[in-house]
Parts: sequence; C-alpha cells; structure tokens
Amino acid sequence: MASLSTAAVTARRGGRFVPAPWADDDPRRRELELLLPAEHLSRRIDAAVDRLDLRPLLQTYAGTGTAALAPALLLKAVLYQTQQGHTRPADWHRAARESGPVRWLLRGCLPSRSCWYSFRDRLGPLLGHCNAQVLALAVDAGLTTACRGCLDGTTIAANASRHRLVNAPTLDKRLAELTAATAADAAVPPPEPAAAVPGAAAAPAWMAKTPAGRRRQHGRLRQARQRLHELQGRNRAKRASKRKPAEKIVVSLSDPESVAGRDKEKVFRPLYNVQVVDDVDSPLVLAYEVFAQPNDAGLLPAMLTRLRELTGRLPRALLADTAYAGGADLAAAARQGVTVYAPLPADAGDKAKQLPKSRFCWLELEQTYACPQGHRLRYEGTSRAKRSGTEAVQLARYRCPPTHCAACPLRSRCTPGSCAGRTISRGQDEAHIEALRQRMSTPEAQQLYRQRSQTVELVNADWKEYRGLRRFSGRGLARARCQVGLAVLAHNLLTVAARQTAVTCRKATPLPAAANSDPIGP
Repeated sequence: MASLSTAAVTARRGGRFVPAPWADDDPRRRELELLLPAEHLSRRIDAAVDRLDLRPLLQTYAGTGTAALAPALLLKAVLYQTQQGHTRPADWHRAARESGPVRWLLRGCLPSRSCWYSFRDRLGPLLGHCNAQVLALAVDAGLTTACRGCLDGTTIAANASRHRLVNAPTLDKRLAELTAATAADAAVPPPEPAAAVPGAAAAPAWMAKTPAGRRRQHGRLRQARQRLHELQGRNRAKRASKRKPAEKIVVSLSDPESVAGRDKEKVFRPLYNVQVVDDVDSPLVLAYEVFAQPNDAGLLPAMLTRLRELTGRLPRALLADTAYAGGADLAAAARQGVTVYAPLPADAGDKAKQLPKSRFCWLELEQTYACPQGHRLRYEGTSRAKRSGTEAVQLARYRCPPTHCAACPLRSRCTPGSCAGRTISRGQDEAHIEALRQRMSTPEAQQLYRQRSQTVELVNADWKEYRGLRRFSGRGLARARCQVGLAVLAHNLLTVAARQTAVTCRKATPLPAAANSDPIGP
C-alpha cells in the first residue's frame, strides 16, 4: 500500500491543492501538539491516514476551478470527529475552529461550512475503496484471515420526521396543489398574493412561501411519488396474507429513499437497515452496507457480494441470526462455498400446537416423507407460492393417506381439523434448511455460534452508543452509506494500527530465558 504524506499529495497534484498554513515546526502547531498525549486519538489517525492511497480521491478534483484544500487533511479531521461521535458537517465546521486536536490535524486550515458538506458527498462513493485498502493491509500483515464472519443488521432512523409520512391520496392532492402554485408563479405578470385578494384562500401551511422554495418542493414531491409507486408495486407483488392495504403504504417527504418501519424501540418511522459483517478472529469489520428495507430477509446474497468486493474473498463460515436462515439465502451461500450457522425459526406447527414439520423424516431414496408413525406420504403435485417477500418458490406437496390418519393415535395433535390427511410442503431449497438444522445440533456448531454475541453485537452497540449512529445526519441512501463507511474506516484503521504496534513491540522486546533451563548445566 502506498504511503502518501500531505506534502507528497500536494506535490503529486502539481500544486493544485492549497498548501497548509502551518508546517510541522510552526510554533502554533507545536503549541497544540504539546497538549496531545503520545497515544492521543488525533495522533493515531494522523499516522494511519498517511498510509492510505488517496489517488482516487485526488482525481475527483481534476479540472475543477481553483486550488482546493488538501483532501488528506480533511479526511483526518472527519475520521477524528466520526470516532468522537460527531457525524454532521456542521459539527466538523465548528470543531475546525474550536477543537485543538482538529486544528492540529488541519494544520491551520479553516474550511468553510459548504466545503465540509461538499467533501462528504465527494468522499462517500470512494469509502469502499478506502476500506478495501485497510482490509488488504490487515490480511497481508497476518492480522486476520477473513475466513469467519458474523452477520447482523440493525435499523437506524433516517434524518426525517416520523410525523410527515403521507400515503398516495395525500401526496397526489399536495402535488396537484403545488403544480397549480408553481404554474401561477410562472405566469406573467405574477398574480397578486392570496392574502391581498379578497375572498382568496390562503396557501396551505405545508407549502413553501417563496416561488424558489415551491419549485424545490415540487421536485421533492415528484421524487416521493416515484418512490411511492415503487413501494406500491412491491406490496402488490407480495402474497395476499403479507400485503398491506394501499392506503397504508406511506413515504417520507423529507427523505423519500428511506422506508417506513418499526425501529428497535418499536417506533414507526423512516429508517434504513445497516448490515455489518464482523470478523470472528479480530475486531475488524469485514463488510458493511445500507439498505432501504425494514427487515433482514433476503439480504445475505447482497452481503456476500459486498464481502467479496471489500476483502477479495468469501468467509468459510458465517454466523447469522434466524432472519438469514431462509432456504433461498442458505442456497445462495452454499453455491459460493459459505457455510451458514444460524438458529432456525420455530415451525408454524409449534404455534398452533400441531406436530411440527421437523417431526416428519425426509427419505432421500424414496423422495417422500415418513410421518412419526412410519407411514409414507404420497406425492400430490407441485405449485409455486410466495413467501414473505416478492419472490416465488416451488413447493412439492405430500399427503398422508386419510386411512392412516383416521386411525393414528397422534391425530388430535397432527391433523385435528381435517379428514383428508396431513399434508407437508417441501420447498426447492429444503435440503439446505435440513442441513442447517443438523449442523446446529452439534456441540461444535453451538460453541462456534456463541462467539457471535461477542463480536457483531458489540460493534452495533458501540456505534449507537458512542459514534452517534442512532439517527443519520444526512438524507438519502448515499449519505447514509457514507456515514456508515466513515465509521467502519475509522474503526478498522485504528484497529490495524493498534495490532501492528502491538506486534512491533513484541518483536522488539527480548525474550526472557526459558523457565526450565538449568543455569549450572549438566
């Protein structure tokens, strides 16, 4: 990995970046440096960022106007602030003037408020590249093999009000009123204000007060309507039992990309779903992604793709929770050579006090089920059905002959309300679920799975409690991903730096004499 100091960055770009006001030996910087302990967070971040190859970030400034501030300095300040739990560019702007460690990192630069917002949006798409660099360094240094990971998801509130969710009728009404208002704004000469016209109705409270504001508001409402149509289409594609009434599908006008759902505190609000894969054998985060989805179902294949992008490999074992134990997810993992460890959801029969499906034994050679009494079920046919999402799965249906069920001593628990015999459906990926059930019954799997609570759960708790990740600071999916990417980058950079420092110290310390050696000799 290339090492680019601030001076080298400026020189490589031919002076396109503004030189930092303070050199290393500047008295103002030295005064701040004397106040920083040797292991201060700002010192560790300063050294860690100098090891990153920032050429992709520098290239985004090519051919743009006047010289800009050095991106390396801005990145150091942003990572320091992120690790401190300050995630808003407005916080970064204030810290550049008030925080001694941030001023030391910036070397006297005083970026404007708009500069910080612009830098965040410029940096966001490149954070995957930066995080991949850090993980490659960790693998090359032997700090991790990235062969065992823990997957978990958590919902984070979007930067939008939970009181401003609207459904299709409300949105269409507002859009019609706003379209009429913007058309009136464009009329020549402009009409008199409503308040000056006797008998004219006043503009609704939700509508912007100026023509420019109404134009921007009109654009946001059109974006919200497009998003609402997507959500309605997905809702219609679900099976009837999972489908919501059309008027219950709502969208946020502040952040249309978010999805409405219940967070960990059971509050219905706009939110995003943050997925994290933590390393079992080190404190590193191997992968992350943000989705506009209220639950974790069906996200495992996307996270495997993300793992390959960031680490260049896939783990051999992946510890997950019940939400990732669906047949389609397990099949996708098996096709890529990943073994999933997760507790299976309870059978539907358990809730209905009915003998669960797991009590029926699948006979591979006969391609049928045997009931707990040993009777074979007969194959009846195949159908396609939808699960909780929009994807359809193929189901084979098997039925126990009614003559067996009528005389069966388990009838009251197995099929109490039917005289046609018990039926069992087998999904196309049922073999992967059975393999997972057998795998999780072993002591080795149970011991391995206990490590999950010691890894990814701690990462989520740390981010929410200390890194300000209870509510996103920016709006939209891209800015949500940027905020999570910054948290991961700061975490992994500091982890790699600490591990490498510990290894260096151990190598530099002479080994003591063996405890069992005889100083006298034979």
